[in-house]
Parts: sequence; structure tokens; C-alpha cells
Amino acid sequence: MTAGTGTPEGPDELYGRLKEFEGRAAATAGTGKDPVNEPMIRHWCEAMGDTNPAYSGPDAVAPPTMLQAWTMGGLSGHTDRSAAYEELFGLLDGAGYTSVVATDCEQEYLRPLQPGDRITFDAVIESVSERKTTKLGTGYFVTTRMDVRADGEPAGTHRFRILKYIPAAKRAARGGGRNLRPRPVINRDNAGFWQGVAEHRLLIQRCTGCGTLRFPWLPGCNACGCQEWDTVEASGEGTVFSHVVMHHPPFPAFAADGAGGPYAVALIELAEGVRMVANVIGVPYDKVRPGMPVRLEFLRTDPELELPVFRGGEG
Repeated sequence: MTAGTGTPEGPDELYGRLKEFEGRAAATAGTGKDPVNEPMIRHWCEAMGDTNPAYSGPDAVAPPTMLQAWTMGGLSGHTDRSAAYEELFGLLDGAGYTSVVATDCEQEYLRPLQPGDRITFDAVIESVSERKTTKLGTGYFVTTRMDVRADGEPAGTHRFRILKYIPAAKRAARGGGRNLRPRPVINRDNAGFWQGVAEHRLLIQRCTGCGTLRFPWLPGCNACGCQEWDTVEASGEGTVFSHVVMHHPPFPAFAADGAGGPYAVALIELAEGVRMVANVIGVPYDKVRPGMPVRLEFLRTDPELELPVFRGGEG
């Protein structure tokens, strides 16, 4: 993501109001929903593929990067956010900056966390940036700092930064411009894939060391570590492994009628055995189901962008 101090909407009068929230509490006397515990540590390590022996056994400690996990609100959400935090985000929403994306986090570890530790925390609105223009849209970076304690002792600090923004497509629509889908990030590791798309070929990497197929494209093989590879062309046949339906925020560029949704995004299991994420077209979003057969197509969304998608059939 690139950012600058662009001001496409004129003088930034909102910024002065947002700056007044810096230093105010975002949460006070927050309490972790569960103490540090072995099942959560095990699930985390399995998900991350982390086999460090320090995280199991009678003297186990939690992976340091789990610091935030012990403070999260879960599906029921947070109940400890301050009035200032809610007011800040209400101000941004009211000004049209309704979209949000997490951009980065920073953590500092002061002591290991062990099963049984009770987690408490306080959080502060540390900074609000000037208005920035990014590839996603125009908005403000908001940074909160959380100070985490274990049984009353300082355990670590977690800084979390998000961008509250107006999507570039929505801003373009207001100004009469075209609605464009976000551009893919093309680099030296995946340029061959996008070259294949331009030729209407869906290419899968194949390790020349062990023959393992892999997708998405990577610089090396996860199975054997070999950095040499070639490609095989996918047949285009596949099935829906799982899917989600995107309802919000509405994004006109993702719908032919300009409505912006809802639309289905699926994890497609290709006949070759690898999986990829793509839109499912040709069938109502509420008819997409796991196991549905799909067929590869290439969709031109605008003069500069063509994407692989999959056409489903209700049968």
C-alpha cells in the first residue's frame, strides 16, 4: 500500500477534530475472556505450523505472537471500548470514511505468558494521521496501543494500526469516473501466473525436485525446499470447496449491474488438487454450494484487467 498526503477533497477540516482524540482511552481495565490456556496454544501452533517444543509440555509458554489473542472479543465483540473510541469512529463514519482495513501491528514482549495467567489490559488512541491517499482510497490511519498485563505484571505492548477510508471506486463514482476493481500486486514471484492469465491459461507451479503442485505461486517448495520449478496448465475443471457471500461494503466494480453485491467468493478445488480463491459467476450468489462443479473462464473487468473466474451451474 502506498500513501501520501493527498487532499482530493480540499482543506482537511476534519483532521483537527480527529487529533483531539489522541491520548484518550480506547479501553480501560479490559479483561481477557479466558486465561492463557493449553488448548488455544495448541490450536495456534497447529494453524501456524509452529512445532517449537517450548509451547508444549509441563513448562509450556505461549508463543509471544499470541499476545493479542488473549485480549480479543471473539464473535460477541468487545464490551470494554470507551466512549471516546466509539465517538472517534462515529465521527469518521459520519464523514463517509466507512470502510476499514488493518494495515500493520507492532508488538513488544516483556515476559513469557504461561497457562493460567489472567490477562488484563488498557488501550489508548495513540495517533491519528493526516488524511492520506492510498490505492484502496482516501482516509486516516488510526493507531491504538494496548498495554497487556499478566496477573497484574506488565507482559507486553501491542500497537494496532487501521485505515478508515472512502474506497477509491466510490470516490470515482462521485466524480463521474469509472468503477475499477483493485489491481493485483504483480511481482517477480507471480509475474508468470499473470502472463498466463493474459494468454487465457491458468498455470500451476510444479516443483522440479519432488513434483509437488502448488498454488498460489511461491519462490520455493513447501514440501522439499527446492527453488526450481516449472508449470502445468490447469484443465479448468473444479468444484467449490467453500465460499462466502460478500454483502458489505457494496463495491460497484464487482457487479455488472453496478449494484456492488452481494456476490460469491469461493475457494475452488481444481481437478489437479490445488485450491485458489476466485469469484463464482453464472449462478445466483445464494445458490452457490460446496461441491458445486465449476468451469474456468476469463473475465475482462476493464480495458486493463482480466481475471480468472469460475462459472457454476445450479444443477
